[in-house]
Amino acid sequence: MQWLARARPSQLPPPGEDWNTWLLLAGRGFGKTRAGAEELAWQVLSHDGWRGAVVAPTERDARDTCMEGESGLLSVFPPECVASWNRSQGELILENGSRVRLFSADVPDRLRGPQHHVAWCDELGAWRYPDALDQLRFGLRLGRMPKMIVTTTPKPVALVRDLVAREGQGVVVARGHTFENAANLAPAALEELRQRYENTRLGRQELYAELLNDVPGALWQRGKLDELRVRVAPGLERIVIAVDPAVTSGEASDATGIVAAGLAADGHVYILADATCRLSPSGWARRVVALFESLAADLVIGEVNQGGDMVETILRGISPDLPFRAVRALRGKALRAEPVAMLYEQGRVHHVGIFAELEEEMCRFAPGALGVAGAETSPDRPSPDRMDALVWAVLEVKLNAARPRVRGI
Repeated sequence: MQWLARARPSQLPPPGEDWNTWLLLAGRGFGKTRAGAEELAWQVLSHDGWRGAVVAPTERDARDTCMEGESGLLSVFPPECVASWNRSQGELILENGSRVRLFSADVPDRLRGPQHHVAWCDELGAWRYPDALDQLRFGLRLGRMPKMIVTTTPKPVALVRDLVAREGQGVVVARGHTFENAANLAPAALEELRQRYENTRLGRQELYAELLNDVPGALWQRGKLDELRVRVAPGLERIVIAVDPAVTSGEASDATGIVAAGLAADGHVYILADATCRLSPSGWARRVVALFESLAADLVIGEVNQGGDMVETILRGISPDLPFRAVRALRGKALRAEPVAMLYEQGRVHHVGIFAELEEEMCRFAPGALGVAGAETSPDRPSPDRMDALVWAVLEVKLNAARPRVRGI
């Protein structure tokens, strides 16, 4: 009851019972996590012996944000209603016999089997594997009207777009922007966000919760990426990690693009990982080496236009025997990207799962948007570091496919 008195109308679920999905599209800092936690808590507390599920992009997200976070379930449930919380198993048991289990969207098969009355899907736009939602739906079959609560920033991936398209067919869509929650956010931070992102494409999505369509003239289209998406890659003959290093580190710096791609025997390319980050040189180098080891990759390539020998020096400081080759950009980003985009059009490049931030960069990159040399940047058109690393990786594994393996798996 306290939540009903404090919540803003846009944080409250639809009235009545004749809906099966509540999709809350909201900007950063809106309070969507609290809204999702409150609604799930209400459902399982109001019904004895119910089964609830929480599905987040990763296991850590489900535990640290949805359950134990400042606005998570443990902060919402009255302590006297909680019988036990098993952190290692990710299961919360209530005194009324209801249970809530945590799941990672990164492991869709764990959703096979369990049945639920209600589920909370957090940050659906960041889920890597679309079939995680399918597996959840198969198990959402208890009670008269099973319900799904979806709270997410509106990244225009297929999972989100498909739900929006079903509005009015059991799906209720609600929207909210960051500044609705101004009373609970630092004024200085809000002013900085306004100045930096107001009237930009990124701001429209991340602050004002607009579900944006593809950019006219972009080299990639979301529909094509979805069509070519796979859950697992076949056996790969060669795996390369490409690094597009930032010259400086810090929150305001460009990111260091880190993307892994592999080549299959039939000549198709598979995008395996996006480990892009904003870290110190030693930080991103450790991330590259860790990815190299986890994928049993063959080669790391790094763009050296700005960093020179620095890239190789930093990497070898972490791993002296790391196979590395420097690459130098002689053409602008658009000219490098066009042959890679053509491979996608031919159906020869596949994403293993969803890489939401990488795909957003790809689908907003149009020749001329950044200039042929890629030099024009702004909050609305930041440097496409993830995309650039992807381009380097695909060019290396595809166009240099004849190179012998540097290291076997």
